Amino acid sequence: MKTKKCGNRIVRGLLMGALLLAVSGMTSPAWADDAKDSAQLVDKAHMTLENFVKAQEMEAFRNLLKDARGVFIVPQILKGAFVVGVSGGSGVFVVRDRKTGTWAGPAFYTIGEASFGFQAGGEASEVILLAMTDRGITALLGNSAKLGVDAGIAVGPVGMGAAASTANLSADIVAFASSKGLFGGIALDGALVKVRNGLNQAYYHRKKLTPTDILIRRTVTNPKAENLTKAVAAAVEGK
Repeated sequence: MKTKKCGNRIVRGLLMGALLLAVSGMTSPAWADDAKDSAQLVDKAHMTLENFVKAQEMEAFRNLLKDARGVFIVPQILKGAFVVGVSGGSGVFVVRDRKTGTWAGPAFYTIGEASFGFQAGGEASEVILLAMTDRGITALLGNSAKLGVDAGIAVGPVGMGAAASTANLSADIVAFASSKGLFGGIALDGALVKVRNGLNQAYYHRKKLTPTDILIRRTVTNPKAENLTKAVAAAVEGK
């Protein structure tokens, strides 16, 4: 009897130790930093979306947004964000359910390239990619994707009357950018998009989480994401 009780105490002790280890891993300084960074990135993405939607010259953007299956928002592109001489930044991706029309996410990523070709002059500081096709969505759901290879990408038309040209666009993804208040398209052929697992896990408080879990299966949610998803839904409806 004593041996059985001792064994039970050992098992309970091991289980408690495993639980404490898991909790400590999710409350570590690194996890806390990722949680803070992810929350700030979502807030900044919300502001970036509003700026694009309100800009008078972004008629084509608003037109394409109505049919977009996914919206990838990068609030800031910085030179040297990955290594010296390379441009890059972090972004969030939200996806629309085809049946219900509701938006899920965000999932977190990085995007980088040796040189971004900003069509309106200057350096791109804010970027939004509109995923228009299933192929575009599928490419961005993977651990990494090379734009222009895994999914076709086109420079978004900007300016008064540009919305008419969207009828001829057949790309999987259409890219728009803003630099110092100047809106334009952006050439992103060859840009590499990678999942930020740390931010995804910290934002949803769950390890071993994939973009598919977040955006397609919708196995996790975060109430703090509602401001962004609601803003995307409102922009799609032209509100």
